[in-house]
Amino acid sequence: MLENYFPVLIFILVGLAFGCAPILMGRIVAPHRPDAEKLSPFECGFEPFEDARMKFDVRYYLIAIIFILFDLEIAFLFPWASIFQEIVNTPSIKLFGFIEMFVFMGILVVGYVYAWVKGALDWE
Repeated sequence: MLENYFPVLIFILVGLAFGCAPILMGRIVAPHRPDAEKLSPFECGFEPFEDARMKFDVRYYLIAIIFILFDLEIAFLFPWASIFQEIVNTPSIKLFGFIEMFVFMGILVVGYVYAWVKGALDWE
């Protein structure tokens, strides 16, 4: 009975090896020479090794939330696009499929325009 699970064990071990080997090789082979440029602030604008409880500008959160929101909306377009040919070829749902996506894209555009008008996309 347990011999049936042996391929699963091998699969897990090979997966772990493929996941851990590049990390370990990078740690062993790569040079470790930190300098001022590598330790400088990256995208957030703060020093990387300071107190984690310091105040953080709310604009970073706002941009991140807007990005996630629009990224998720695009993820909803993929299933619709994958069955688009079926929607077009089926007369009973052809108009419904068009109106459905038109309403969805309309809501998305209204949200985008609202964020734009409120200045959420402006970086000062």
